[in-house]
Amino acid sequence: MSLGWISPFLDAQAAELNAAENTLLAYGRDLRHAAAWLSAQGTDFELASRPDLEAYLIALEADGMARATRARRLSALKQLYRFAYEEGWRADNPALQITGPGREKRLPKTLSIEEVDRLLSSSEAHGRNTGDRLRNHCLMQLLYATGMRVSELVSLPVAAARGDPQVLLIRGKGGKERMVPLSPPARTALAAWLDYRDAEEDRLKTEKGQPHSRFLFASRGKAGHLTRVRFFSLIKEIAVDAHVSPDRVTPHTLRHAFATHLLQNGADLRAIQTLLGHADIATTEIYTHVLDARLKALVFDNHPLAKA
Repeated sequence: MSLGWISPFLDAQAAELNAAENTLLAYGRDLRHAAAWLSAQGTDFELASRPDLEAYLIALEADGMARATRARRLSALKQLYRFAYEEGWRADNPALQITGPGREKRLPKTLSIEEVDRLLSSSEAHGRNTGDRLRNHCLMQLLYATGMRVSELVSLPVAAARGDPQVLLIRGKGGKERMVPLSPPARTALAAWLDYRDAEEDRLKTEKGQPHSRFLFASRGKAGHLTRVRFFSLIKEIAVDAHVSPDRVTPHTLRHAFATHLLQNGADLRAIQTLLGHADIATTEIYTHVLDARLKALVFDNHPLAKA
């Protein structure tokens, strides 16, 4: 019955660590998958040994599961067993000494400044009506100007955008807040969208009694705001209009472009860490590899000895 461990574990992650909803959903999926596999082997979380857990990881690799996914599932198990040990559900922690596959250090995909300019320009004209076009342009300007995560962007409260702000207060992972400056084009796009949005909300309240939304990018869906999935498809549409390969454009690509372009223009790595909301500077350091690759390409393409 140790499948029942999952719910209190997730509750504790939410209450004590203020874990994001997406993190909790991922933990839940990974742990239920592990529980089902252990059950098929005639054991469960309560009885599983270190060899049982290692056999599970080997089975994942044999099934062709990506290294990053296997690392994430082991992380979920480690968190669960640490919690179980602290709660006294087990006298030992069978996951403690297991080393995972680690994560492949891939260079993040990014875009050139010229490609980003085309995306921003195309977003002004993309949409079925004036409201859609103003919203789409505001979304893209804010994303590139701040480097926000897509979940942070779509769930922005409208209160954060009031008063023509020069900075945005963003609530990130774990409920941590950070201040990010807004560029003049982003402030202009934000003001134009706010004017339209507020007028439309007033109209709907007068005509249909519909209450005002607390979100900047409101939606009639369950979440109450534009979803990550919808914005993901939207940015692909804008990429097609901008003649940029949609395979290379995602909301996270714009976040990478924000960081890479700052670094290329002399920004301090610690400042970029703060702007991105990274808890660990090591996460931010990957952008130095992007810059290193670009500098190497410049030398190899332009130095006379390199050509020889």
